[in-house]
Amino acid sequence: MNTLALLDETFRPVAGRRILDIGCGGGLLAAALIKRGAVVVGIDPDPDAVATARTKAPDATVLRHPAEALPFADASFDGCVFLNSLHHVPAQAMAQALTEASRVAGASRPVVVIEPLAEGSFFEAFLPVEDETEVRALAQGAIDAALAGGLLVQKHAVIFERVERFASLEAFLAAVTAGDPARIAAAAAHADAVAAAFARVAVLSPDGRFALHQPLLARVLEAAA
Repeated sequence: MNTLALLDETFRPVAGRRILDIGCGGGLLAAALIKRGAVVVGIDPDPDAVATARTKAPDATVLRHPAEALPFADASFDGCVFLNSLHHVPAQAMAQALTEASRVAGASRPVVVIEPLAEGSFFEAFLPVEDETEVRALAQGAIDAALAGGLLVQKHAVIFERVERFASLEAFLAAVTAGDPARIAAAAAHADAVAAAFARVAVLSPDGRFALHQPLLARVLEAAA
């Protein structure tokens, strides 16, 4: 199982589906869904991410907006996806972001939330740069609260691993700090700890690159009828 296989299964057939990519980042998911024939709208609050997404996914509509204030009508999408993005929403706004996703998807349509867990070798290598243990737990808590409150219902959940490979420690750092001055500063301030963590957990692959594993929890939800 991986992200695209899960979305293929959830939205089958993907072609023609109008999908909202919430927290679209640099547009990689939007581009992949467009290749499958989806009509994709991406939103992200970061202007640099929006600019990159418009380049990477030129056939998507990409707008600068926060997840907790979506500029779309009720039930205007066939479904929404948060890919590694809910934990980046301010903690006090996570519940509203899920409410907004439920609203624009409409009753009985998918709201898919895929979040990294606070475990795995990727997480451990990243930990000296930024400790996301709390915000990742808060994201899961926001989902649990939405389920308990009847806003969403969970159809199923699955844990799978994302494996990323890097030519070097420097390549890893370039990827995880891209466009984020705070992470760049943290990586420089904790350079020895970052290098030690990477050396401890990264596994050398046959292709000469270093593999890191990140478990992801995917929760396929639906807006309540």
